[in-house]
Amino acid sequence: MERRVLITVSRDEIAPRFDLTTEALLLNIAENGEIVTRRSFLLAHASGDELCDLALSRDIGTIVCGGIEDEYYHYLRWKRIDVIDSVMGPLERVVASLASGRLKAGDILYERAGEPA
Repeated sequence: MERRVLITVSRDEIAPRFDLTTEALLLNIAENGEIVTRRSFLLAHASGDELCDLALSRDIGTIVCGGIEDEYYHYLRWKRIDVIDSVMGPLERVVASLASGRLKAGDILYERAGEPA
């Protein structure tokens, strides 16, 4: 069974706010952590409502984002979409952590000075 995941993106990092993002990455992740498909989407303008619609229309099971307003968070949870919020860091580190099953809400994945990459 594959997981369908939507990640909010700003350049090469997680977007700081769900409702202000204009780019999303959609992933299908196999149970073994392999990324089966990867597609990027650009939105015409920043809109939390459009991101929610995109998630519902693509049958997304999990959303990874930075900050998210309570209204969107509760709506997505009501629609049975898991939300991993307050995540910060480079996109590829977040994807790797997600694929390995280690990503959790509040994770900050930036490198620290003196920390191995």
